[in-house]
Amino acid sequence: MTVSWNGHTEGDDYLDSQLHAINKRLVEMFMADVDNPVQVARFFDLIETQAESERERARQETHFRDIVGTDGGTAKLVSGDTEPLPVIRARRAIHLPGSGGIIAIALGMVVLLVAFLVVSRLQASPGSEAKLTLAGGLEKPDLKISIMTTTDLSPFWFAVKKGYFRDAGFTFDPQKDVAIAKSGPESVDKLAAKQVDIAYSSYPAFFIAKSNGKDVKLVADASSAGPNSCMVVAGLSSKVRTIKDIAHARVAVTARNTISDLMVMSTLKTNGIDYSTIQWVQTPFPTMAPMLASGDIDAAFLTEPFLTQAQMQVGAVPVFDAATGPTANLPTAGFGADADFVRNYPRTLAAFQKVMERATIEAKADRSKVEELLHEFAGIDSTTAKLATLLTFQSSLEATRIQRVADLMTEFGVLGARMDVSQMIAKSPDSR
Repeated sequence: MTVSWNGHTEGDDYLDSQLHAINKRLVEMFMADVDNPVQVARFFDLIETQAESERERARQETHFRDIVGTDGGTAKLVSGDTEPLPVIRARRAIHLPGSGGIIAIALGMVVLLVAFLVVSRLQASPGSEAKLTLAGGLEKPDLKISIMTTTDLSPFWFAVKKGYFRDAGFTFDPQKDVAIAKSGPESVDKLAAKQVDIAYSSYPAFFIAKSNGKDVKLVADASSAGPNSCMVVAGLSSKVRTIKDIAHARVAVTARNTISDLMVMSTLKTNGIDYSTIQWVQTPFPTMAPMLASGDIDAAFLTEPFLTQAQMQVGAVPVFDAATGPTANLPTAGFGADADFVRNYPRTLAAFQKVMERATIEAKADRSKVEELLHEFAGIDSTTAKLATLLTFQSSLEATRIQRVADLMTEFGVLGARMDVSQMIAKSPDSR
């Protein structure tokens, strides 16, 4: 948002500097959506403080200055490079003592216009969250996103179904612009190849990409491992029945150096079992249940909905919970983007984060909504949806939490040196 005055005489450096300062604060406060009364109140407080300062300066001056000339002035609000908002024009020249007077009038008109827009938006959307977009809209509304078919994507699909992305200005088509990846590394590979703008993955894939020179940023959290949400299970004919039997076994994971094998290795180490003897079999989640039934693998690391499906379809037997001890409540997955996206599209980033935060809060509050989404978007039958032990939904990135994953990777030699996760977290303009 920009405030400008046309018609002031040359040499009005003070006026220019004050307008520049006002513009800077307006940009800071309105680059992202004004979506709560506290921000609006802070804005009005800023306007009033600035106006009072200028009134005081006006009282101290002893001569008149011709600010706008004889043909009047124009106060104009412009939203970025897009079409200007309504223009407020003075009917005739106004001569006031000092630049403070004219600044005060300008600020007053800004207050009135912003108040009108806020009230109009609130009246237009009764009962909904206040939302005011004055910064020119999203720079990139037509996102391309890579995800997987895991239950922790429920908040994403919830936001799609409820129209939260659309309401925020996004125009991407969930049917055409959302790609389904078989594993986290595959999803991050799509991001690295510029095939997508935002990718969902387990955290290790992002950290490995970073260690390989890719400038990856974390833009939103997705989930953490709650009790019994990440299990190692065995087939009915398998020799594996307890955690002590797992040594030398063939254990399926989606890919090496992912959250899957890290959680398994950590749990085995905690229980004094030599994880180096494991024969890892890399295969997508959907193929693990048939492989357990056929005896091609002895055990598999599964999360929902595949965990419940394997138990129902092939009688998979739980062996141990991989989310205990050092891995209890371990952050499991999130969303990432490359640094260019974060740098070039700050409003798009902020909008994506806000949508995911809102959807996550609502999904956590009502499991029945999640069950409907699993059936509608992930093709999961209603019985499985009801029985599934869900991962814990998350949205806000906390460096200290996610650092646990990177440190675990360093412990097991996946990363050669400790990685500072805080440097990878992309903050929206609101939090800078």
